[in-house]
Amino acid sequence: MDNQPKHSSIGSNLACLSLLLACAVYLCIWSSSSSLINPLFSFQKHDAQCPSKNPTTTTFNVAPDELLATLDKASIGNKTVIIAVINKAYAVQEVKADTTMLDLFIESFWQGEDTRHLLDHLVLVAVDQTAYDRCQFLRLNCYRLETDSVDFGGEKLYMSQDFIKMMWRRTWFLLEVLKRGYSFIFTDTDVLWLRNPFSRLSQNETEDLQISTDMFFGDPWNETLINTGFYHIRSNNKTIALFDRWYNMKDNATGQKEQDVLLDLIRGGIIGQLGLKVRFLDTLYFSGFCQDSNDFGAVTTVHANCCRSIVAKVKDLKAVLRDWKQFKKTTAQKTTAGLAADGFQWSGHWGCWNSWKVPNDTGKANHKA
Repeated sequence: MDNQPKHSSIGSNLACLSLLLACAVYLCIWSSSSSLINPLFSFQKHDAQCPSKNPTTTTFNVAPDELLATLDKASIGNKTVIIAVINKAYAVQEVKADTTMLDLFIESFWQGEDTRHLLDHLVLVAVDQTAYDRCQFLRLNCYRLETDSVDFGGEKLYMSQDFIKMMWRRTWFLLEVLKRGYSFIFTDTDVLWLRNPFSRLSQNETEDLQISTDMFFGDPWNETLINTGFYHIRSNNKTIALFDRWYNMKDNATGQKEQDVLLDLIRGGIIGQLGLKVRFLDTLYFSGFCQDSNDFGAVTTVHANCCRSIVAKVKDLKAVLRDWKQFKKTTAQKTTAGLAADGFQWSGHWGCWNSWKVPNDTGKANHKA
């Protein structure tokens, strides 16, 4: 009976020793494992706290406003620019041609009085890739106007659907310029700049729009036959409202070009409704083939209006530049001799006059007048 407690005590001691040994083995294994794990955790924590030498950042490529950048580059300084719209037909020579409408337009800035520096403030808006490439080649301020897959590259027949679409696209673009806070002179490229028009335009900031006319009858405030080929407009809420109203009428203007719609708006009282102040420009200074200026000493621009084809316009504008260069040469000689340089007259616009005789069904002479 005395041996049983002794055996029981020995068994209990062995059990305790086994348990202690098992704990010791477990602790050794855990310690060994933790020595492998802890450095990894420590590295990860360190890596999270220290910035990488080449951090990866997420950036959003927000496309800049290319139009705004172009306008800013060309701005005269008071957020005013000069804008012209070109296409392939105006920018590239035909096989038998010796110049283009665009070349004559640019040449007039070279030959004009106080006009050369204005090229720095001209934005050429190209409606096709060829015209844009030509503009880039000339190292001018260029902007590519997307045209919703419509091909505006070729000569557009006067009052054709493509012609009307191009004119309305132009109006939309100019509205966008006004919305960006830029005032501008818009000029067709069949307008020769013989003198700096800013010297002749009114500097009165209350005048919202100064627009050229086909015929001038003496009153700069009385509505007349406007021509949207040359005008100066100030950016403000009133002019933006005018262009917005004008553009929104395009779908209800079947058979009318944008110039006709604007004239209808003026005759309908839009000037008074919006509180606009509009000056109609005297053809003595801002002339055209519809009504020549009779004063070489005052003329500022010459527009090849009242003409139906590009070929005719180019022919007669070349004659205008010849007349102008002859006037400058003679004036310089007579000034040196103390004589008055007067009595000059423009050559006849025979190309444009004859362009109206071409039958409508030939298609070649129909172009914006």
